[in-house]
Amino acid sequence: MKFGVNTLIWSATFDASYFGLLPVIKEAGFDGVEVPLFRPAEFAASNVRKATEAYGLECNVCTVLVDDLSMISENGDIRRRARLHLEDVVKAAAEAGASIVAGPLYSPVGYLPGRRRTSDEWNWAVEGFQSLGDTLVANRVTFAIEPLNRFETYFLNTAADAAALAEQIGHANIGILFDTFHANIEEKNIAAGYCTVGTHLKHVHTCENDRGIPGSGHVEWKEVFRALRQLKYDGWLTIESFGFALKGLSAAAAIWRDIERTPESIAFEGVKFLKTSVAESAGY
Repeated sequence: MKFGVNTLIWSATFDASYFGLLPVIKEAGFDGVEVPLFRPAEFAASNVRKATEAYGLECNVCTVLVDDLSMISENGDIRRRARLHLEDVVKAAAEAGASIVAGPLYSPVGYLPGRRRTSDEWNWAVEGFQSLGDTLVANRVTFAIEPLNRFETYFLNTAADAAALAEQIGHANIGILFDTFHANIEEKNIAAGYCTVGTHLKHVHTCENDRGIPGSGHVEWKEVFRALRQLKYDGWLTIESFGFALKGLSAAAAIWRDIERTPESIAFEGVKFLKTSVAESAGY
């Protein structure tokens, strides 16, 4: 497995002013970074690629839909613009050297209409993602669609629904990101959730139940890693958390306090725990 860290721990953007973090991240034992790519026109893809490669780090991309774009809007023009936006995200990610674009790619985080999703919304999502398949293949990029907890989205919450969505989309370059933080809220058993996602699992966020240091809370890590071994998952284990004062981003993630002593401790103490846990899981 590979160990990654999401740079949202430090900043809502990732540009040259943060490249100095890369040797520190490498020295801490990470294999790569996951960087935010929200607006492709503002993302210096080639610079990100040069910087990560210079320090021997791989790059993945996380994104959310911005500017009221949505793959499930009843407005066909909004859905069309969302698809074009995601095409641009894929191309920018590929230019940055990323092979994975991960996140809740269906609707804006925090959009809650006060009702259950509709069959039309489900079908629009399936059709929309299917239409992006050729772009993904051409750029050698995989979508890892993320179910979120019920307080952040109404559209996709559970492992079962995520697996069903991926199954219906039916494209080799489209699967699921499954995050232990969200699963801790929505699943009866987190490890069982990974097994439910099964072969559709493309990416893993290894986050504690409070988004603090992995291993410091009540996520049942032994069972999670046992499930990943059973699935023969050999991809990324990425620590995702958020800086404590990132304005809109902190608000979207409902970060109202200092979760740990410093944001850095989540990454640098967390990766030690993950590496130890993965090594121990080999003997299960």
